[in-house]
Amino acid sequence: MTAINASIGFDRRLWRQDLMGSRAHAEMLAAQNIISADDAGAILKGLDQIEGEIEQGTFAFKTALEDIHMNIEARLSELIGEAAGRLHTARSRNDQVATDLRLYVRDAIDTLDGALLGFQKALLKKASAHAGTIMPGFTHLQTAQPVTFGHHLLAYVEMTARDRGRFADARARLNESPLGAAALAGTSFPVDRTLTAEALGFTGPTRNSLDSVSARDFALETLSAAAICATHLSRLAEEIVLWASAHFNFVTLSDGFSTGSSIMPQKRNPDAAELVRAKAGRIIGALMALLVIMKGLPLAYSKDMQEDKEPLFDALDTLGLAIAAMTGMIEDLGVNEAAMGAAAAEGYATATDLADWLVRELGLPFRDAHHLTGRIVALASGRGAALEDLPLDALQEIEPRITEKVFSVLSVEASAASRTSFGGTAPEEVEKQIAWWTARLG
Repeated sequence: MTAINASIGFDRRLWRQDLMGSRAHAEMLAAQNIISADDAGAILKGLDQIEGEIEQGTFAFKTALEDIHMNIEARLSELIGEAAGRLHTARSRNDQVATDLRLYVRDAIDTLDGALLGFQKALLKKASAHAGTIMPGFTHLQTAQPVTFGHHLLAYVEMTARDRGRFADARARLNESPLGAAALAGTSFPVDRTLTAEALGFTGPTRNSLDSVSARDFALETLSAAAICATHLSRLAEEIVLWASAHFNFVTLSDGFSTGSSIMPQKRNPDAAELVRAKAGRIIGALMALLVIMKGLPLAYSKDMQEDKEPLFDALDTLGLAIAAMTGMIEDLGVNEAAMGAAAAEGYATATDLADWLVRELGLPFRDAHHLTGRIVALASGRGAALEDLPLDALQEIEPRITEKVFSVLSVEASAASRTSFGGTAPEEVEKQIAWWTARLG
């Protein structure tokens, strides 16, 4: 029973939030004349001493006391005696842990947001250096159209902005205080829940005592945002794994973010990217675990909710590590511009530009232009030549009205430069987006 019931092994990390909540509660009890000012003063002094002990590593956490709340309360009783027992007036461990966990998640979101901002800035810096670097753009992992590497990286800046927005939304919704809801029904003491909410930086108190102690959707929403964010990081990690392979040879990672083989001396393995990719599964698993824990629980509190913390803590820790690793890899990334450009020129990536030219210059319906372009690509493929290397007379055998002007759109550089629509891959448009993001992020 001790082994399955105790949570101090993992909820001890809530100590700082528990002390914050206890201070706010003690001050409110005194302000409402529920406890004396002397008792409140003794409680606050004792809590300060406990904080010092935990920070210095001298606090004795005891499994027999089950959780962080009872460990702190027991130590407070040792320090100040009878007054310690008055701290729990008008409070239950149910509203206490709900408050602590909201405070913890709020702090974690703030930390993650700062890390994601740093990741965005790393992406922007690398994108700025490669706003005009041509690479193949893919659909179905097949060469589609030329893009720039800067444009590709900006896609992840956008994704990360949405990730930050989801975390911000989750933070706003969780920022209500359950403290004072007590076990499930509220309390008969004349507490001031608004006072404690304000003291803890909440926008106000929660409005239903049953929901206050039993809700964990704030943790689910945060884990949902974390899972989506981890998925984005995993997609970029997958691309780095591909790009760093000998077959792509688009990028290189230094020894700081890759490892050697134990038997093959020529290999450099992108282990950091592979681990970021794998850790996404761990974060998604945490979300699934908490959903399953909560799905069948009646109101209000059940001990099942003790199982909310381990997956939540692990997922937020793991995401923070993955963001740091990905930020480091982006900063470290060496870019092989020649290999990217050569790959962009393969696979007839400017075929769409040829079709567009036939529509624009000859007035053909796009479907007719698409068909003619397919015939020209087949001709080039049969000759083992690039589109821009086909002679004009060969093109005119397929469509007599084609002129030398067509060659102005057949290079990968010309193709990318022509995509000047808002949000397009043209270097000048990429530079505009970089400037916009730089100003926005500061």
